[in-house]
Amino acid sequence: MRLPTDADLPICATCGVQYGGAREDCPICLDERQYVGWDGQRWTSLAKLAAAGHRGRIEAEGVGVLGVGTDPPTAIGQRALLVLTPAGNVLWDMITYLVEDLAGRIRDLGGIRAIAISHPHFYGSMTAFAREFDAPVYIHSRDRDWVARRDPLVRFWEGETHELWDGLTLINVGVHFAGGQVLHWADADDGAGAMLSGDIMTVVPDRRYVSFMYSYPNLIPERPEVIRRGLARLAPYPFERVYGAWWRRVVHTDGKAAVARSAERYLRFALGEED
Repeated sequence: MRLPTDADLPICATCGVQYGGAREDCPICLDERQYVGWDGQRWTSLAKLAAAGHRGRIEAEGVGVLGVGTDPPTAIGQRALLVLTPAGNVLWDMITYLVEDLAGRIRDLGGIRAIAISHPHFYGSMTAFAREFDAPVYIHSRDRDWVARRDPLVRFWEGETHELWDGLTLINVGVHFAGGQVLHWADADDGAGAMLSGDIMTVVPDRRYVSFMYSYPNLIPERPEVIRRGLARLAPYPFERVYGAWWRRVVHTDGKAAVARSAERYLRFALGEED
């Protein structure tokens, strides 16, 4: 099993983010939105994950959307999404695990033209993936300081929206992290549209709804004004589906209305409004 040349670089075992060299701590996990494991800071690497028996997993999550993950899961346990388009494929969000077998399966599907990641908790092995596929990684500039492994392939963008190419638009919703972004795919489902949200707006187990948090593990709610601003930025974009960050966490129908009613419910409880 061929491993990337950076297979021995340290990876935080709690959040799954790969760093460019040895260090004592993980700044992402020291932040109040994440946490250091109860047994202290622990490290792994791509080589160790492969030796432990982890394997790549690719399965359909929707029409033209394939989940890319790891079995058994690593760190936070999210899966990425490979969006298949005639103009090239986008890898939305990121995982930690990468070996030649998984890379080869992705190449057989057309490779990766661009990578975009919702927020720092999902940065994973983004530089390893970028180098493997010679694909730029698009990160909002307001999350610049969280990037653990700088590389010329990491591209920072500014403002509220950034078009990757026709019909694929990054939107800085700004929930969860100041640079928190979602991906709108206008051509999904014959033009009905889809929003790939990671956990900027997370799809909850009752898949008719999403929710919003400043910190998920530490249960810190997001601020109402941040949610309202994010909704305003989403307003111009229609979407039928909402793809969350974990396997099968997908709102399959009426996605835009689901986000609206989820926000209404959240704000009603957060602000103490009566029914």
